[in-house]
Amino acid sequence: MNTKLLSALTATVAATALLGTSTPAQAFSFGTNGITFQQDTSVNFKFKESHGGYTSSLGIYSVKDSATSLVSSLFSETKSSDNGGANEWKGTLGNTVLGSGSVFFTFLANQVYTLGLSSGGAGTVYSTSSLNTGSGGTQQAVFGGSSSLWNALGKETTSKFQTAGSYTDGTGSLSNGGTLISFDDRGGGNDADFQDFTVSAEEVPEPITMTGLALGLGGLISARRRRANKTVS
Repeated sequence: MNTKLLSALTATVAATALLGTSTPAQAFSFGTNGITFQQDTSVNFKFKESHGGYTSSLGIYSVKDSATSLVSSLFSETKSSDNGGANEWKGTLGNTVLGSGSVFFTFLANQVYTLGLSSGGAGTVYSTSSLNTGSGGTQQAVFGGSSSLWNALGKETTSKFQTAGSYTDGTGSLSNGGTLISFDDRGGGNDADFQDFTVSAEEVPEPITMTGLALGLGGLISARRRRANKTVS
């Protein structure tokens, strides 16, 4: 048991860590063209805020031949906002939306999904633009990890999100700090302000990768202890 073995263990830990960071590089889609993964993938959704006058709920839908079916409810408003039209109908966690504000969902490999925001009489709009047939396949959601989107949170001004229509893909940030997803619910004459219901999404590392990293670190620590004991004796 010497430097060579310690180096080997260190290399193993480093390789495991590298695997953990590189695994999300799998080809997948997470944006306005749809949601699909090539392997089962868990994503953590967190409610951020809402600014719509409707009482809305956000869910995950499976898609087959352009037909949608609700498979999981994520967040639901108990009322349209915290305080009527104040702060552009702002709704916050603990007031308009109850619960922990965090939900995990596992997307199954090769299944097509979309996010859908249901808003009372306004119907449902989808994050996949082509599914919004009632409005001509228009874009009703934005995806992106760009700071301009995150900086718009908490600022009650529609112009912050109105310039966000070019953000259509969250794949680059889903495993790198998370992506923001924000909807326009067609209210206000379908004003495309993209601030009516906002959540974040971040991919959850695979458990097997985390376990491998822990085992590698444990082996390295154990080897160091044995070496220290030999030195003392």
